[in-house]
Amino acid sequence: MRAIVLIAAILFALASPATADDAGAAQDVIRAQEQAFGRDDAAAAYSYAAPAIRRIFPQAEIFMSMVQSQYAPVYRHRSFEFGAAQSDGDRIAQRVHIVDANGEAWEALYTLERQADGSLKITGCSLLKAGQSV
Repeated sequence: MRAIVLIAAILFALASPATADDAGAAQDVIRAQEQAFGRDDAAAAYSYAAPAIRRIFPQAEIFMSMVQSQYAPVYRHRSFEFGAAQSDGDRIAQRVHIVDANGEAWEALYTLERQADGSLKITGCSLLKAGQSV
């Protein structure tokens, strides 16, 4: 799964900068999920996941458990700041600078895709300690 997200991230790096509307919409979705994690609201956090993610994690509690164990800096952090965004048609890549609960810096790359109903859903998140290379 992470390999797919990483490949998507590389492809997005070749895309054009996102428009302010696209970036704002993507940030709204990511921020809403981040706030749901902060409230331990599994159902709300899960609602922002794309259908492909929901097929892998068929219940909100399973999804939340995966986030807690594999994405601890996303789940609990000191700071969460948006960086650059890029878009390619209905897909958006959004960088997020995170400082985790222990004060360590991380870089996250969220990928989102516009759904048939017009909403944006999160298709993946790759996470690296700041300064590490892919």
